[in-house]
Amino acid sequence: MAKEISSVTDPRAMITEGCRLPVKMYNCDEWPLAEILNIKRDTEDGIASFYVHYVAYNKRLDEWVADARLDYDKMQMPSAVKAREKGADAKSLNGSRPPSPEMKPATPRPPAPPRIEKVPIVEKIKTEIKVENGAPPVGPKQQPKKKKLKAEGGIAVDVIVSQDSQESNQPPTPRQTGSMSTHHPDDVVTRMKNITMIELGKYRLKPWYFSPYPQEMTNIPVVYLCEFCLKYVKSSKCLERHLVKCPLKHPPGNEIYRKQSISFFEVDGRKNKIYSQNLCLLAKLFLDHKTLYYDTDPFLFYVMTECDDRGFHVVGYFSKEKESTEDYNVACILTLPPFQRKGFGRLLIEFSYELSKFEGKTGSPEKPLSDLGLLSYRSYWSHTILEILVDMKPSENGERPQITINEISELTSIKKEDVISTLQYLNLINYYKGQYVIVLTKEVLESHMRAMQKRKLRIDPKCLHWTAKDWSKRGKW
Repeated sequence: MAKEISSVTDPRAMITEGCRLPVKMYNCDEWPLAEILNIKRDTEDGIASFYVHYVAYNKRLDEWVADARLDYDKMQMPSAVKAREKGADAKSLNGSRPPSPEMKPATPRPPAPPRIEKVPIVEKIKTEIKVENGAPPVGPKQQPKKKKLKAEGGIAVDVIVSQDSQESNQPPTPRQTGSMSTHHPDDVVTRMKNITMIELGKYRLKPWYFSPYPQEMTNIPVVYLCEFCLKYVKSSKCLERHLVKCPLKHPPGNEIYRKQSISFFEVDGRKNKIYSQNLCLLAKLFLDHKTLYYDTDPFLFYVMTECDDRGFHVVGYFSKEKESTEDYNVACILTLPPFQRKGFGRLLIEFSYELSKFEGKTGSPEKPLSDLGLLSYRSYWSHTILEILVDMKPSENGERPQITINEISELTSIKKEDVISTLQYLNLINYYKGQYVIVLTKEVLESHMRAMQKRKLRIDPKCLHWTAKDWSKRGKW
């Protein structure tokens, strides 16, 4: 006769929130380490289900799992996890143990002047950028020298880091208020998805993250959304009744762009508060790095739609502050999951920079970007800058073309910091005889041409009918 396992030694009885153990992922044979965030126990049959976060994976993969998918033999208790993480943090501090409190701090040395020779390209650019913020000033007669070029296996283009482009490389602190602000540290509530499924038009979407929908919406299997006004209801019958009397067939704003089936609508967050708040609630289901607020007054929402005989269907959107002191041209940006990997995300980004060109400004997205947002922006910046460099022609006397960081920024409306970071990311800047040159290799050119051939969706400036407004006067809000 088998002996009963004591509840003291049974790991199933010991498991609590915060424990870590291997969990079998859905639809595969991998057993990554996961953390238990919540436990539900059925009082009738005693079966438990667990909400887990896979430690090395994005939160969008978090899910409820059954008891059979847990490996209890390798379970780590919360106290052991915290002790190990605390020890790892102490070891990672300055690469060694923490300094002794008895040691007196050494007198700080004055900063040494920047060296010119044998400086890696990343450090050299940072040195140049920080000239205005404390480094020795450049004399009035010192002008940026023209570069001597050396191109091997590619096209060489001069790049001049001029004095007026030498700004701080520190990103400005993102704002903490607005319709969607930077994400605060996780708490017990927001770490867990609260909506099981939403239905938007002909699509049923499984949310990726928490969104603060009303409590009554979190206890139903599917939340139904009107695809025109984004109102949320509890059942398909309620949605049918709503659609009969819903006055909208498109977002409640001005249509400022239309080409073929793609349209953009400008929605004022003050004039259309309910729609703007519903749009933010929907977006939060697929954005983790932002926290939702209900102050939409200072924001404009640019909603991209696809048109058919039934109306204008939401594809994605980006929001923008009416008056941004940090020159942000995008606060939040999202392409809904059914339309991702089809070029719509890049179209949204291109449209935001087209608005910046109309305003005569340079812009940048608000940081931090999501993982997918960062990939999209890097791709757009790379192709846009390469387009400028490839189209440059030699001068009349046969010399290779020259361009400054400022000129690239003015032509594209991309901020200088983003231009420099993109050139570094592409590894195009070379340091040669104390100067910078951009070398476009054959591999870079071929990759760029292949990407441009696939890029079918583009913004046509002739189809944009929009006038920039001066929002500095509160009366215009």
